[in-house]
Amino acid sequence: MATRSAPSRAVAVSVVNASRTSKRPTVAETLGDDVGAAELGRRVAEGVKRLRAERHLSLDQLAVQSGVSRASLSQIESARTNPTLGVIWKVAVGLGVPFQSLVGAPEASTTKLLRAGDAIALRSTDGRMESRLLSAHGPADRIEVYELRFQVKGLHQSEPHGPGTMESVILLTGALRIAVGNEVVDLGAGDTFSFPANVSHSYENRSSRESRCVDIIAYGRS
Repeated sequence: MATRSAPSRAVAVSVVNASRTSKRPTVAETLGDDVGAAELGRRVAEGVKRLRAERHLSLDQLAVQSGVSRASLSQIESARTNPTLGVIWKVAVGLGVPFQSLVGAPEASTTKLLRAGDAIALRSTDGRMESRLLSAHGPADRIEVYELRFQVKGLHQSEPHGPGTMESVILLTGALRIAVGNEVVDLGAGDTFSFPANVSHSYENRSSRESRCVDIIAYGRS
């Protein structure tokens, strides 16, 4: 996903199927693949419970560290809610773990192949941003690789990640504006921008077509 600033825009976790339906998702409903949505909810629920127990944290303590209410955390752990991307990021920061620790598959001890259709794609509430985790090695390496797609006027505001976290964005197509604190950088296709991600940052599609990039997040050591 640290110090906290203004809350990020709520981004609903919605599973995107191969047909990329345009139906607008909400926090309470899944998009396209109900089985995939159920699997995602189960992963997050199990991940939060396990990591909280390992850190000997009560729900109240995690609520303070993450900025997510105790009631919401309880619903997440019992898989009774479809948490937003922003909420999952907050919980990950509160637990001091990479985002993938909550949504990724269990770590593999040998080589692992991630097929294009195996990665769970998540779409923002307004449908203008899509995120797909490309990392196949599990969370222990503390490096995550994402493919991000922004439709025209797509905007995503990210929560600060943990101390020492760095991001590198490689823009493949379109144009993207990245704001990090008070610094604003405009990227064109082929540009790479690296920045400390322990502050609020945002991504905005400034072109008249889809912008697509690779986002590499390197978490600092705890």
